[in-house]
Amino acid sequence: MTHTEALTGKSQETYERAKQLIPGGTQLLSKRPEMFLPNHWPSYYEKAAGCRLWDLDGREFVDTAYMGVGANVLGFCDPDVDDAVVNAIRKGTNTTLNAPEEIDLAEKMLDLHPWAESVRYTRTGGEAMAVAVRIARASTGKDKVLFCGYHGWHDWYISSNLADDKLKNGHLIPGLEPNGVPRALLDTSMPFTYNNTEEFLDLITKHGDEVGCVVVESVRNFNPEPGFFDAIRKVTKEKGIVLILDEITAGFRMNIGGAHLRYNIEPDMAVFGKAFANGYAMAALVGKRDVMEAAQSSFISSLYWTERIGLVAALSTIEKMEKINSPARVIAVGEQVQAGWKEISERTGVKINISGMPSVSAFGFVHDKPLACKTYLTQEMLKRGYLATTALYASCAHEGEIEAYLENLEGVFQALSSIDDPESHLQGPICHSGFKRLT
Repeated sequence: MTHTEALTGKSQETYERAKQLIPGGTQLLSKRPEMFLPNHWPSYYEKAAGCRLWDLDGREFVDTAYMGVGANVLGFCDPDVDDAVVNAIRKGTNTTLNAPEEIDLAEKMLDLHPWAESVRYTRTGGEAMAVAVRIARASTGKDKVLFCGYHGWHDWYISSNLADDKLKNGHLIPGLEPNGVPRALLDTSMPFTYNNTEEFLDLITKHGDEVGCVVVESVRNFNPEPGFFDAIRKVTKEKGIVLILDEITAGFRMNIGGAHLRYNIEPDMAVFGKAFANGYAMAALVGKRDVMEAAQSSFISSLYWTERIGLVAALSTIEKMEKINSPARVIAVGEQVQAGWKEISERTGVKINISGMPSVSAFGFVHDKPLACKTYLTQEMLKRGYLATTALYASCAHEGEIEAYLENLEGVFQALSSIDDPESHLQGPICHSGFKRLT
């Protein structure tokens, strides 16, 4: 499965066409080829199964990178989930009437989250977060938002990158530009750093009486430190502020349901997407009834939030997750990956920093040219038949694949250890950097 030939072909030609037709070339920043290996990344797939993808030239790759950016915990094209979806398609996916699976999924989500009493659906994580913030503002009658982490592309979030001086726009979360966001939203959303309780309390001191909600990723690169969420929950209860936990990345990876259940955090709302429908478009909000009922006092409505496929996919995915205990399997894969990275680093002398929960592992090169190292890694692993970068979203489909991945990765690290300037060994430009995270 090695691809020692030049990594160019139909996929690269197709991407050149795309850039003439689609601003940015793709719909999702995290799938943009320049984020991986400019000019050589196999941008498009013909088919997928398990953790394997075939590009437009029929070349097979093992996905040890993003697995649909975290959406495919069971693996690509899971037969049980796909069969349920196909059956739903044959019965009709969008009609004048509502799909009864709305109720089935709501009951399931509330069973998994006993603190919650109401459910709303969307189809993507970003819009689910926008709905959650709208509901919170409607419930409290207050506009300001304090947040920690990444929460999508909508105005409420990106407005945090507006500055009094337009030339300084984007300084808080570099890489996320706020062009097109109304300047009237300046200072309506303010970030704080994960586990930095003092920073959060300072913002509360300055803006507490105007804050309608606090939005936090339950967990991402670091576990919550003792007292962090306790302080947030105490203050939000005292001041009547809605606490929203973003579970779009963490949810259904470490356990069945929200990761907050592992940490005994009881929010007012929690938001889900990605993993709980195994690649099908589905997102959900669960929350306390007194907060969620505020949705009735605002206009929040969309046709495709009623579509059947996402509902059926989520129900089938959760059922299979429970049946096979997917969290334990995914965590085991992630722990194997992180342990392997550490051993490879020690054996080769290539220094890295490892972070992330096991199910979403990442590392960074400790080097003068970390992006050049990252690009070299992707280039050389691609030749070996792997989609690889400095992160790995673990899935059940990776079981039995990690040993070979680590063996190939060690070969790339060995080569890196003897290279003074990785940039001089690239067959194209250095990859682009992503945006800064406050987690």
